[in-house]
Amino acid sequence: MSEGAATAHETVESRVPTRMDRLPWARWHWLVIAALGITWILDGLEVTIVGNIAGILVEPESGLNFTEGQIGLAGGIYIAGACTGALFFSYLTDRFGRKKLFLITLAVYLFFSFLTAFSWNFWSFVVFRFLAGTGIGGEYSAIYSAVDELIPARFRGQVALAISGSYWIGAMLGSGLAIILLNENIISQFYGWRVAFWLGAVLGICILLIRRYVPESPRWLLTHGRNEEAEETTDAIEEQVRQQTGRELPPVEGPPIAVEQRESIGFGIIAKAMFQIYPKRTILGLTLMGSQAFLYNAIFFTYALVLTKFYGIEAGTVPYFLLPFAVGNVLGPWLLGRLFDTIGRVAMISGCYFISGALLAGTGYLFYLDILSAVTQTILWVIVFFFASAAASAGYLTVSEVFPMEIRAMAIALFYSIATALGGISGPVIFGQLIGTGNATNLFIAYLIGAGFMIFAAVVEVLLGVRAEGQSLENVATPLTAIEEATGKSAAAST
Repeated sequence: MSEGAATAHETVESRVPTRMDRLPWARWHWLVIAALGITWILDGLEVTIVGNIAGILVEPESGLNFTEGQIGLAGGIYIAGACTGALFFSYLTDRFGRKKLFLITLAVYLFFSFLTAFSWNFWSFVVFRFLAGTGIGGEYSAIYSAVDELIPARFRGQVALAISGSYWIGAMLGSGLAIILLNENIISQFYGWRVAFWLGAVLGICILLIRRYVPESPRWLLTHGRNEEAEETTDAIEEQVRQQTGRELPPVEGPPIAVEQRESIGFGIIAKAMFQIYPKRTILGLTLMGSQAFLYNAIFFTYALVLTKFYGIEAGTVPYFLLPFAVGNVLGPWLLGRLFDTIGRVAMISGCYFISGALLAGTGYLFYLDILSAVTQTILWVIVFFFASAAASAGYLTVSEVFPMEIRAMAIALFYSIATALGGISGPVIFGQLIGTGNATNLFIAYLIGAGFMIFAAVVEVLLGVRAEGQSLENVATPLTAIEEATGKSAAAST
């Protein structure tokens, strides 16, 4: 047991969650966002660069000379790595703490991203890509857990959406870098794609240095038998906020929360929480995450194929069409995010899922009628994904806040892995095959399927959605240890 840790199963009362939620916004919160939220930019950068360099890696001049089939397999292996890392590191995140793991997962990503640039054949490339993917997958659970637990409740929705939306900043950076690094007049094809991976690793090192200043989550410390350390960490955060805002903090209101402390949570308790205590929330999370993953993987990873196959756009100009698409995906969560904390989760989540689904169906119908050009198709997709991006970000927000703190990282990882595995495989495969037929009718049907999934998710949100806006995480989902204590007392009273 850690130094200063409480005895396992000791029940304590604490106001740490209330103290964290009542803090005014300060520069310290910006530090948390900058140090932790950058993960999504890294992922967007990584995925977009790989998508753009695919055409180079099949050339002998790249030094690898892959086949098209190997390019597709490498993409699938990266996704498998992300899913594996999410599940593996999420358990460690709940077991050993948010801070240790968000340092380790980033280090894993940057190390193997750096090594990817030295790949000498297909198998070295995919091994490094798989291991870099485990780092990115592990980042999701560690980062979302930490952000949710460090950001005040009244800002949690808009911050989570802003961080998720930043993925597309990475996509824009990736497209811009690809235009430069893949230009033979600037850099040879042998080194261009390698430099792209090196730059991602350098960015990771800079972020790693900043993350050292982000403390462990006081909420995690509280539930893992380290009450004294949780109080001291909260004291230090309050002092920084007090100095940065130049005013006294508001009083702590509400009763303390009772938590039975323990160092680890078994898988049996995790399964019980997800499938017995909160089965409706499990259904909700799987529906929201699965539908948005199918839509995004299906549309985004076949975007270039639609432009080249149906509109005759040259492959070299595709990044110029990706740029406005990425802008729309950034603006959706950023401009709508505040409404998720004011109007509320259920109304905004269901609304964004429904609107994006309806707009996709309409856009698909116009595509079927053959009255769109590459430009108008892109404009319509920008509008569709303005809402779809907010919806997808809200899906991640939902699974990160509606389960107890002891299993938060595991819940995020489980939903991410299932959604990514299903959507990352089925979406591109289905759409890729239909695009290959060159038949607009078949592709229109596929668009309707994607739209149907989004509209179905909107209905599920209306029926099962959780009104978490402005609520402390402990009010949204009572800690498992507190639930167990209450259940035990009830059982004792009835005997």
